[in-house]
Parts: sequence; C-alpha cells; structure tokens
Amino acid sequence: MAEDKNMKLKYEIAEELGLLEKVIKNGWKSLSAKETGRIGGLITKRKKMLSTEKENNSKH
Repeated sequence: MAEDKNMKLKYEIAEELGLLEKVIKNGWKSLSAKETGRIGGLITKRKKMLSTEKENNSKH
C-alpha cells in the first residue's frame, strides 16, 4: 500500500515537472540523472511536509 502511494507521488511530481509524457512514452530510465534527482528530492520534501502536517494535526 505504501508502495502505491509512493508511485502515485512519483507520477504526480513527474507531471508537475513536465516529465510525465516522457516517462509514459519511454519509461523512467529515459530520464537524466538531473531529472531523476529532482523528482527524488521533491518526493522527500513532500513526504517530510506530509509527515509534519500529520504530526501537527494529531497534536490538536
């Protein structure tokens, strides 16, 4: 289940960066190291943000 959420997030971020069409057409391996790193960085940032929001909501 967590894997599904991770893939969904990965696709969402690829779409935000304008890379989704490239991924769908040629696969994840078609991305450059820079593009892959950008996606990974944003996934990490988004997960931290969601975790922080979850913690803050549980305190109230």
